[in-house]
Amino acid sequence: MDLAIIADDLTGGILIAASIEASGIACPVVLGATLGESDGAAPAVVFATRTRFAPAAEAVATVAGILDRLAERPPVPQVAYKVCASFDSTDEGNIGPVADLLLERFGDAPLLMSAGYPKYATTVHQGYLFYGGRLVSESTKRHDPLTPMTDPDLVRTISRQTRHAIGLVPHGVLKEGASRAAEAVEALRAEGKALVLFDCSDDDDARIGAEVTLQRRATIGSDAHLMALADVRLKGVARPAVPRPAHARGPAAAIFGSVGPVADGQVSAFEQTCPLLRIDLLDHRPVEALVVDALQWAAGRIGAAPLGFTTAPATEAGITAAQAAFGILGAARRAEAILAGVASGLVERGVRRLAVSGGETSGAVAMGLGIASLRTLPDAGFGGGLCIATDPQPLSLFFKSGKLGGEDAMLRALTAMCN
Repeated sequence: MDLAIIADDLTGGILIAASIEASGIACPVVLGATLGESDGAAPAVVFATRTRFAPAAEAVATVAGILDRLAERPPVPQVAYKVCASFDSTDEGNIGPVADLLLERFGDAPLLMSAGYPKYATTVHQGYLFYGGRLVSESTKRHDPLTPMTDPDLVRTISRQTRHAIGLVPHGVLKEGASRAAEAVEALRAEGKALVLFDCSDDDDARIGAEVTLQRRATIGSDAHLMALADVRLKGVARPAVPRPAHARGPAAAIFGSVGPVADGQVSAFEQTCPLLRIDLLDHRPVEALVVDALQWAAGRIGAAPLGFTTAPATEAGITAAQAAFGILGAARRAEAILAGVASGLVERGVRRLAVSGGETSGAVAMGLGIASLRTLPDAGFGGGLCIATDPQPLSLFFKSGKLGGEDAMLRALTAMCN
């Protein structure tokens, strides 16, 4: 193994793995810390976790556990912690606490970091984060229910999460090339900076940052940084033809676990042509009772058209009411538990093609299904990742972030599984 990537959620990990697979290199996605025999033989492995919204201590413990398991194997040249493009976090973490852990484990200061994903209009310029072309503090991310992004200055934001000093290598330096950027990193190290953030104004910034990061034992980055890093690190790796498993055949369903404009549009588009059940998150009965009701609704419908399920309230007032009733994180976890239960019940009843929207929901569904590892397929342009599980039963799956993809993303993914 040349590169181990620990992803803070399943969907982000799948996108990285899909990018690596597209270059002809096998990159399994492992759920948890246990590697199968074939997984450990791959040049790159993604470990998918649910650390993005976990309490900081829990997130650090999860990452530490994976590092402990890796330490039992032949040394891995580089470990990367993969976070989302907008560095979603709060003043408690979890990016800063994991950065502290990586410095403690590997030394090799400064630890190099990079946010942004220019392909999806998420960029960093002069240390300021832009989302959809606007400062993140003026975007929809400002009102994110779990990680409201009210400060666009990423140096300042990460500084509140870590005990270490952080510096910046801006776009103007990066555009002068890797040698100049490396000099800037060394100057910041001499000033006592233990963390260094790269700008990511465009893909060239990501590429230069990756080149500077190549010889480091550890790094933290989002999609653009880690895709570029994988390209550089795995450039000389042999690319033997590794057959990909075939898509599973059978009935289909879509699970919608996100809220927001993109998710709302995808739900609306789906229910124009397919049956969709809206599960009332404010129904205070136990999760198990809500799952039973949903599966009873599905019983006579499985196998015709794809079935859809969502717990997302139809209005902002409904979201506010759910958060007031269960707490912000509690409402999210309740929704994930319901949808994961529904997904497991559907698979027990013969569903074999499953599309899931929402990073945390995707992780909950995969864990509920008992999936230990996934094989991703190259990015098909749907805003998420098609993948295949062979154990405990063959499944074709599509996992995506709630904020990515066109309105027809879920139906397109389910259709692609038939090819």
